[in-house]
Amino acid sequence: NEALVKVHAASLNAADLEILRGVFVIRLLYRGLLKPKNTIPGSDIAGRVEAVGRNVKQFQPGDEIWGDLSYPYSFGTFAEYVCIPENALRLKPASMTFEEAAVVPTAAVVALQHLLAKRPIQPGQKVLINGAGGGVGTFAVQLAKYFGAEVTGVDSTNKLDMLRSIGADHVIDYTQEDFTKNGQHYDLILDVVVHRSIFDYKRALSPLLLLLSHIFLPVFHCPWERVWLPL
Repeated sequence: NEALVKVHAASLNAADLEILRGVFVIRLLYRGLLKPKNTIPGSDIAGRVEAVGRNVKQFQPGDEIWGDLSYPYSFGTFAEYVCIPENALRLKPASMTFEEAAVVPTAAVVALQHLLAKRPIQPGQKVLINGAGGGVGTFAVQLAKYFGAEVTGVDSTNKLDMLRSIGADHVIDYTQEDFTKNGQHYDLILDVVVHRSIFDYKRALSPLLLLLSHIFLPVFHCPWERVWLPL
C-alpha cells in the first residue's frame, strides 16, 4: 500500500528543527533514547510518484503529490526518494509549484486547526497573531483575513512589511511594543511563540475571549492546544 516518491521539495518546520537539534523530549519521542528510531528526518513533502505497490488505488506513476510523513508515519522526506503509505498523500494542485506545496501540509493545517478550533471567526472580529512571520503565522494571517477578521500581526522589525503584504491590517514590532500592555483588546489571540503567562494575555483579550496557544504535542499528532480563560 505504498508509493515510491521522488522528492522535489521538503519544508523545514519547527518540529523538524527541534529533532535535528536533539531537544531531549522530542529526541526521546521521535528519535529514540539510545539510537534513532527514524534515521532520516523531514515531515512535509512534495514530489512525483515513481512506482506504486500492488494495493495502491489512488495514485499511479507520474502523479504529482504532497503529503505529511510525521507521526504516525516514519518521517524521511529529507532524502531523494521515500516510500510512503498512500493514505499520507494527496494530489498536488496543478497551479502550485513543488516548493509552494511542500510548505502547506504542516504549517497551513495547524493554522487552520487553530483558527477553527472552537468558535468560527466572525467577520469584523479582531484577531491578533503573535509570531505572525513564521510558517504557521503567515498562513494564519491569510486565513484570518479570508474569514473576514481584522488582523494584527506581531513579529520582529524585518518581518513587518511582509506581514502587511500578505494582508495584516495592523502590525506590531515586539522589540518596540508589548501588545499585552498597549490598551488594545482582541476577540482571539493565536500565539505561535508561547512564551508568556496566561495572565499577560488576559489583559489583551475582550470579554468574549479566546486564547489559542501553539505547542508541540507529538504523541497525539496534534501540535496545538486550546486554552480557555473564564468569561
